[in-house]
Amino acid sequence: MGLFDWVFGQFIDVIEWTDNSQDTMVYRFNRQGNEIKYGAKLTVRESQIAVFVNEGEIADILGPGIYELETNNIPILTSLQHWDHGFNSPFKAEVYFLNTKRFTDLKWGTKNPIMVRDPEFSMVRLRAFGTYEIRIADPKKFLNEIVGTDGHFTTDEIEAQLTNLITSKFATVMGADETPVLDLAANYEKLGAYITEHIAPSFDEYGLELTKMLVENISLPEEVEKAIDARSSREITGDLDAHIKYQSGQALGNSEGSASDMVGMGAGMAMGQQMANSMQQPNSTSTPPPLPNQIAQYFVAVDGESDGPYSLEAVEKKLLSGDITKETLLWTQGMDGWEKASSVLSATFRQTPPPLH
Repeated sequence: MGLFDWVFGQFIDVIEWTDNSQDTMVYRFNRQGNEIKYGAKLTVRESQIAVFVNEGEIADILGPGIYELETNNIPILTSLQHWDHGFNSPFKAEVYFLNTKRFTDLKWGTKNPIMVRDPEFSMVRLRAFGTYEIRIADPKKFLNEIVGTDGHFTTDEIEAQLTNLITSKFATVMGADETPVLDLAANYEKLGAYITEHIAPSFDEYGLELTKMLVENISLPEEVEKAIDARSSREITGDLDAHIKYQSGQALGNSEGSASDMVGMGAGMAMGQQMANSMQQPNSTSTPPPLPNQIAQYFVAVDGESDGPYSLEAVEKKLLSGDITKETLLWTQGMDGWEKASSVLSATFRQTPPPLH
């Protein structure tokens, strides 16, 4: 290697970055103390942004394209370096490439159950998990707030922080949502959009955009799920007797059951069968008894003719007025024939004073 080859080898004349990874967000071009040649070629590919940093201060930001680094392409850096128009010497600057594509399939999930109010179950504890997508929206803010001087920044370095941010906001969002727990599964897509809308502003502080958030599952505590399963089984079975027979058959088919299990099963079968029979027996009280205060109707024999019917009250008035005597014949429903009033109304006659003379 000649002297001139060594000298020109110290100057960088091609700046570019090809990313083979799927998780690199920021890459600092490695110049190892070498100076950048004035007029060097800079290649910024699609989904990339190149940021020039001079002595720790962000200068020029260049989007996709091919550039020859001269004073007209990097005006801020030119101003910071106090270059004149005749400048053509190598210069020192740090070049950061930012990956502006979407970073997908980032995981989020609640570490602990979240207590929320539910219109059907009153209060329930929920667990949830899913995925989300982000991309760099504000390169300057992202470098200043998150990356710093990190020369190779990946999603792993910020994923935990973003997950904590999501879960902390998730409780607030779910608390304001009035969708019943049993209807959440049918609304995962709408719920994801709703959560994205309300959590996205928190990502702006980091120079990031939350492009999409997906809810893959929202689960209830195991005890509540078992109660729901039991209720669903009763609804599906319908016939209690058939359900008991089915469960008994399942238990008998389990060859691993112990003797104590079989005894307990037999007691359960007997109790269940008794319950089923009691539910299937006709209700003896389905037909109401006759009214206890039915009004008895009396017929009175007057001059060989049947007169009436009269109520007991009316008959007693006739008795007091003297229209009816002990010898007057009476008949009411249930009697075989006409009988004297003294026999039919014996209790009334004992309570009735004799007529005044």
